[in-house]
Amino acid sequence: MWYWQGCKSDPYINFMSKNYPPDFRYEDFGPLFTAEFYNPQQWASILKESGAKYVVLTSKHHEGFTLWGSKFSWNWNSLDVGSKRDLVGELANAIRENTDLHFGLYHSLFEWFNPLFLTDKNNDFQTSYFPNSKSMPELYEIVMKYRPEILWSDGDGDAPCTYWNTTGFLAWLYNESPVKDIVVTNDRWGSGCICKHGGYYTCSDRYNPGHLLPHKWENCMTIDKRSWGYRRNALISELLTIEELIQELVETVSCGGNLLMNIGPTHDGRIPVVFEERLKQMGTWLQVNGEAIYSTKPWRAQNDSVTPGVWYTCRPQERSLYALFLNWPTNWKITLGEPRSWRGMTEVQLVGCQEKLKWLPIGEKGMIVSLPRLSPAQMAVRWGWALKITHLKEVVQAAGPQTKFDFL
Repeated sequence: MWYWQGCKSDPYINFMSKNYPPDFRYEDFGPLFTAEFYNPQQWASILKESGAKYVVLTSKHHEGFTLWGSKFSWNWNSLDVGSKRDLVGELANAIRENTDLHFGLYHSLFEWFNPLFLTDKNNDFQTSYFPNSKSMPELYEIVMKYRPEILWSDGDGDAPCTYWNTTGFLAWLYNESPVKDIVVTNDRWGSGCICKHGGYYTCSDRYNPGHLLPHKWENCMTIDKRSWGYRRNALISELLTIEELIQELVETVSCGGNLLMNIGPTHDGRIPVVFEERLKQMGTWLQVNGEAIYSTKPWRAQNDSVTPGVWYTCRPQERSLYALFLNWPTNWKITLGEPRSWRGMTEVQLVGCQEKLKWLPIGEKGMIVSLPRLSPAQMAVRWGWALKITHLKEVVQAAGPQTKFDFL
């Protein structure tokens, strides 16, 4: 909608002119959003197989169409138009009945072309017609109706949090709402809030700082490099490979972040098979290497000082250190420059294999590990590996903040 009617991008204008009637409006897409193949139980199964611990559904984006029958979005919601279904409620039920995933909802505060929002904007946000009658009532509505455990706010429209009255809403959310004891929120609640205030930080789309932050954060990114939504004309070269996704996951977790990996479903309710494949590949990898990811903490060193592409996580309670590496060395040996090993005491294993690996120390800090001579067919996964290192000379301690979001 924005590229066509907002910034009026020529490729979008030309596409609409060539393929749709002259009087076709964006609102005419509503009845075409039919979701006839939408199977929430199938979605829940795919998401469970991906190894995800939480899911966030876009309940409303910047065009204002709600995926539930909102009382505050008359005739511009999925119950009144198109599918005639409560798409949010059906997925919430399927997730809770068939998986142990935490259910979350994305909600856009502003709407590109809503007349009430545009009136407030023209008044320099000194009036609050839009948040009082549309956006805030929707937020209260989805919390009371669907009880999300994650509330992912977005789209402040350059308006301050005082215009949105988000502090009032968040006070209610954390003190009085039905999810007050379990809910987690992000940092997009008004201009100037992002990366400064929030249960966890998102900072920007596809945010991956590559170093430890003093606050819990999330890398919200897309499998499709060019779009958050489904593109019929997407090329395979424009989609991240499983190797690239594993790298994104490893780097993010090593630096104390969570990975929110976006997929774009179709108008008829399907998860495209290439996205399904990526999700299931991620799940396969996590089945083997999940102990180096789930419930781990950042270590004193996030990545190795000698070998590129090696990232660390740890489990302080178990005194275990994990070195995750993305390239299998051709000489079957990997040099780790950070661990302080103890000759005769330190043990190293390739996660997924039982045998103890041979290693040699290199000075006060560092070690050379001999990897098992496995053929590709013998490897449980081939997109990245993890070494588990125990009985180090140093105490394995977590670095960075520990927050409510860690349970995810």
